[in-house]
Amino acid sequence: MSLNADSADVAFTFKGGMLPMTVMELTSADPEHIRRQLAGKLSQSPAFFQHTPVVLSVEKLDEPHLALERICAVCRDHKLLPVAVRGGAEPVRQSAWALGLGWFAPVEEGRARALESVSRTPISTAEETAQAETTSSEIESHTAVTRLFRGTVRSGQQVSAADGDLVVIGAVNAGAEVLAAGSIHVYGALRGRALAGIHGNTHAGIYCRELEAELLSVAGNYKRLEDIDSQLLGCAVEVHFTEEQLEIKPLG
Repeated sequence: MSLNADSADVAFTFKGGMLPMTVMELTSADPEHIRRQLAGKLSQSPAFFQHTPVVLSVEKLDEPHLALERICAVCRDHKLLPVAVRGGAEPVRQSAWALGLGWFAPVEEGRARALESVSRTPISTAEETAQAETTSSEIESHTAVTRLFRGTVRSGQQVSAADGDLVVIGAVNAGAEVLAAGSIHVYGALRGRALAGIHGNTHAGIYCRELEAELLSVAGNYKRLEDIDSQLLGCAVEVHFTEEQLEIKPLG
């Protein structure tokens, strides 16, 4: 097909994006053990188990051969939809692909590769200091960009700040979405979806005058409306990622 073909002939386009995803971190490889715990969770939060896509993290398991097909079946029996596996040995990766699932490298492996790459490049103390100062300056200028949006973010609308904080002087309606590399400040009611730290910044936060959000996310860690303490709804709050979970508390 010609690159200049009419847009009507284009069947799809690839776009980068960051979607909220629940990670199910397995500490047991026993499908029946998992089934029992899921049954208990289902009775506590039935709304959560409504076709929720999950990534199965097997990083804490020392099992080269998992009963992955049975574990996926258990999840589907409880309305969870496995879409990928994170971690595991080569047989686990092959099993994931055979089941039509994606596969992600373990988190620590990615970090180790980055550290190894740095350690292979010896630099002098003076160069290291200059490099650190340059990097610090670049980061500071990069994150200093703040986007100001005046008005209501309406249903179906998305407003984003790809390089810094987002400030909304108005409300965010249900069905709307606001995203930021840094923090999100809403000087009104937050009824839609708010995703802060979309590039992995765990120090980002969400601040709003009236909390009614459909979804809150900081660095990919999120809570749905049904998971939020009802006493905080309608209140001014701040949201941060603390001790491996989202903390929502009154603003003041």
